[in-house]
Amino acid sequence: MSNIDIKSVNTIRTLSADGIEKAKSGHPGLPLGSAPIAYELFAHHMKHNPKNPGWKNRDRFILSAGHGSMLLYSLFHLFGYGDLSLEDLKSFRQLDSKTPGHPEYGHTIGVEATTGPLGAGMGMAVGMAMAEAHMESVFNKDGFDIVDHYTYVLGGDGCMMEGISSEAFSLAGTLGLSKLIVFYDSNGISIEGSTDIAFTENVVDRMKAFGFQTIEVEDGNDTAAIGKAIEEAKADKSRPSFIKINTIIGYGAGKKQGTAGVHGEPLGSEALAALKTGFGFDPEKSFDVDVDVYENFKAINEKNAKLEEEWNERFKEYASKYPQEAKDWDNYHSEINTALIDNEEFWSWDDAPAATRNISGSIINRLKDIFPNLVGGSADLSPSNKTEMKSVGYMSKDDFSGRNIHFGVREFAMTAITNGIVLHGGLRAYCATFFVFSDYTKPMARLSALMNIPTIFVFTHDSIGVGEDGPTHEPIEQLAMLRSLPNFNTFRPADARETIAAWYAAMSSKSTPTAIVLTRQNLPQLNGSGKKALNGGYIIKEASKNTPDMILIASGSEVSLAVDAAVELENDGISTRVVSMPCMDIFENQSKEYKEEVLPRAVRNRVAIEALSGFGWDKYTGLDGRVLSMNSFGASAPQDLLFKKFGFTKENVVSLAKEVFNQ
Repeated sequence: MSNIDIKSVNTIRTLSADGIEKAKSGHPGLPLGSAPIAYELFAHHMKHNPKNPGWKNRDRFILSAGHGSMLLYSLFHLFGYGDLSLEDLKSFRQLDSKTPGHPEYGHTIGVEATTGPLGAGMGMAVGMAMAEAHMESVFNKDGFDIVDHYTYVLGGDGCMMEGISSEAFSLAGTLGLSKLIVFYDSNGISIEGSTDIAFTENVVDRMKAFGFQTIEVEDGNDTAAIGKAIEEAKADKSRPSFIKINTIIGYGAGKKQGTAGVHGEPLGSEALAALKTGFGFDPEKSFDVDVDVYENFKAINEKNAKLEEEWNERFKEYASKYPQEAKDWDNYHSEINTALIDNEEFWSWDDAPAATRNISGSIINRLKDIFPNLVGGSADLSPSNKTEMKSVGYMSKDDFSGRNIHFGVREFAMTAITNGIVLHGGLRAYCATFFVFSDYTKPMARLSALMNIPTIFVFTHDSIGVGEDGPTHEPIEQLAMLRSLPNFNTFRPADARETIAAWYAAMSSKSTPTAIVLTRQNLPQLNGSGKKALNGGYIIKEASKNTPDMILIASGSEVSLAVDAAVELENDGISTRVVSMPCMDIFENQSKEYKEEVLPRAVRNRVAIEALSGFGWDKYTGLDGRVLSMNSFGASAPQDLLFKKFGFTKENVVSLAKEVFNQ
């Protein structure tokens, strides 16, 4: 390693330590130990252009160990990503700064994924590598490798302990994702001390078992060995690569080096001075970068800018020789065409009763012909979730052109991988499982919402209607859980047209993920349903009076029950309006005037009906209303018996409504 390389690595270290020290908060251990890995990769092996961080054929890098975010910020400053200044580094972890405590996608230019929950970045990296492989199969032609980039991810012991990484890497090995390269910062230290207290497995052997090429670098400061390992990883065209690099946590930090104390707290003045002195820096100066270091990074940028210029020239030739493919490329990367709103054929459905999961399956197969960049799959449940796109094949190690994905029974990793596919760009993606198992998807669904990306979730078997499988498979609290997420739209459609509306909303969303929650059992097609469902809540059956005596509110399979009950209430002289509420999240964003029109404050006699937890419905029923919902985990029996047992019958709804009306 040249003197300027050594100085550049140590500048990354001191900038990171200074930022954490000034914030009096942060994790210096990883940046100090892993700076040589990051520098060697970004400076000598990675294809990227900080002046155009969105270059579509750039290599991707994810810091899965997001607590080491100052490593990224120091790199981004030196490379010039988004004009991240020294002042920004000085504002680390401060309100409204560009340098939050963990990397946030869309907040800091250069960050490819929001990471913080350990292992999440590993799963998203697998998704990005899958997206790259699929795009390669679609667009690359003889002599024109328009899609040709790597996905790199760096994580530590915590990432390897979390189960999501094993789920994701098992699939990555099965698919032979040869352009996925994983760096394992192996320093043997966690917050509580040596990793030996809880983590003694042979990680390299585990990765071999998953189907990875494994490489080990004995000294994490040996950039030549790190560089050799990267090139060796690139040379393997049939397997993903796992590079274990033995590092010293908090390298250079005096007595704190190699201890748990350097993981998650500032170095303190004594250790920080020792660090700077040891690396040849003035201990009295903070955020100190010499001119020759800036010049070094500038020269690297000029080299990388030429790589993009060469790619741009190749793409011009490609577009000339393959004009249709070039047009498709632009379409893949453009925003979703919202012309579907006026496509009556898309919104059409016959009157036969049908399970909304079956309807959704038909809609997916309509969409797959309209959007060739739609990919997705299920956690080994596609026959039940109805998520298979017909006649477009499955992604496999031998052929990545398929648009269906076999995720296997891996809900946690499935969701992270789907996020990674969306983050990569060019593709829209959905994932699916039974609704009760949305619990396994929740942490990564939360990241979807936090990152403002339109990942799509298909959840079937949506209530006690699951029946004989019993309480372990009957979702109760899951709908309330998803509705509680900010920036997350949860649809529970009542019939075909509401299901079509849910898919339209999901496909046209630019920055909000969508969950579509569907029935196993058949439901009737309802008069009055349709595009109004895009408002989240709407009047599906009007009362006989301008100002109704009663409002019944329901979602999904309970809307038809509410309509039937309203007919009987009307016959008994109680003027009753029925409001379908397929998506509370979208309804809450409507104007005050619209919400007043649908749910007038003057009508306080209200009953909400939903065969799941009643949590959250009180905001619509108020002090005078009632909620018919589940207050237990259900039971094992045929669905008709369960709905009767728990009171989801016309007779019980009518009785409950009359109690409210007569109180």
